[in-house]
Amino acid sequence: MNCIIIDDEATARAIIEQLCSNVPSLTVLEEFPNAIQAIKYLNQNPVDLIFLDIHMPDFTGFDFIETIKNPPKIVLTTSDANFAIQAFEYDCIVDYLVKPITPERFQKAILKAESSPVSASPSSDASESVETTSGNDLYVNIDRRLIKIDIPSIYLVEAKGDYILIKTEDKNYTVHSTLKKIEEKLPDSLFLKIHRSYIINVQKIIDIEDNSVLIKKDVIPVSRSNRPELMKRLNLL
Repeated sequence: MNCIIIDDEATARAIIEQLCSNVPSLTVLEEFPNAIQAIKYLNQNPVDLIFLDIHMPDFTGFDFIETIKNPPKIVLTTSDANFAIQAFEYDCIVDYLVKPITPERFQKAILKAESSPVSASPSSDASESVETTSGNDLYVNIDRRLIKIDIPSIYLVEAKGDYILIKTEDKNYTVHSTLKKIEEKLPDSLFLKIHRSYIINVQKIIDIEDNSVLIKKDVIPVSRSNRPELMKRLNLL
């Protein structure tokens, strides 16, 4: 089986790669420190198995799974055993390894992966672009399908290199686009760019402290140049 490793810790990637080297049926194609780089790779390179860390900055393992269509088999790797129940809500997840991973437990995970049904590989056009808006809806092009997103449900848009991460009340979407392009599609009455990498829905702000805002569980920085406009938009007592 061809596999890739996604983990923000270099030591963890090295350990998993060493464990893989002891399994003749496994070939490690690449390793990635974050999910965004892995998505770009999967757009062009189908794989059989992914070793995926849950806890990564900005973009969790679960965010990654929800972003890609027809994910391959996935073995989750984590230091936290508390997500086991949530993990098995996903059909693509074949096992859940808690670090530190022993060779014996790793071998059991490989046996599960080899015996589980074959998953479809991700499409080569996984995430493409923001297309258009219609009323309260934003349409994004993902896997050659136009996916409708309810604009008021969006609470955060974050730039991530050549991609943007759109966070909504129900689901997150990674789209090949720019922050500038989506800013033009979103209504000024709801949204404000508060940093060169972030657009927020001002109605979703929970609190503001110093140079940051809290939206859901995300603490978002506010740049000095954008703070005056943010304060103007607030209904201050």
